Amino acid sequence: MEFPKFKREFHIPGIKLLPHRAPFLFVDELIAADETGAIGSYTFTTEKNDFFKGHFPDYPVVPGVVLIETMAQTAGAGLVACKMFGDEVPLFFLAHVDAVKFRRQVRPGDTLVTVAENAKIRVPLGVFKLRGYVGDELAVEATVKCMLGAPKAK
Repeated sequence: MEFPKFKREFHIPGIKLLPHRAPFLFVDELIAADETGAIGSYTFTTEKNDFFKGHFPDYPVVPGVVLIETMAQTAGAGLVACKMFGDEVPLFFLAHVDAVKFRRQVRPGDTLVTVAENAKIRVPLGVFKLRGYVGDELAVEATVKCMLGAPKAK
């Protein structure tokens, strides 16, 4: 599978770009990004992902909502890596999910490679077209809108 090329390669762990932490961090690596989008990856394992214990335990499958979150986190990591908000790490909140299509099951051991296209970025809203692949197969696609905002003081 030939993925889109983005201007800058990063190979940065998601933990360095996102406010999320285990067990809800779903970006192992941001591979590349620019102002048009990003590409990242995440490998689902039974060691990292407790939801496999209860989500069809005899035939574990990644829940659809987790696939959407995984792809949205890649889009956010790309914005942070490209410093589209300066040095501040904004918070991203899903506001709307549309046109979701699950085309293939994602199971333990599968690596989801996400291609995120920045369709529209106008603070406080970002629109992203997302596609997730396992190997050469399109597994999931969706369009999401995220509220983008600065973190509040604790």
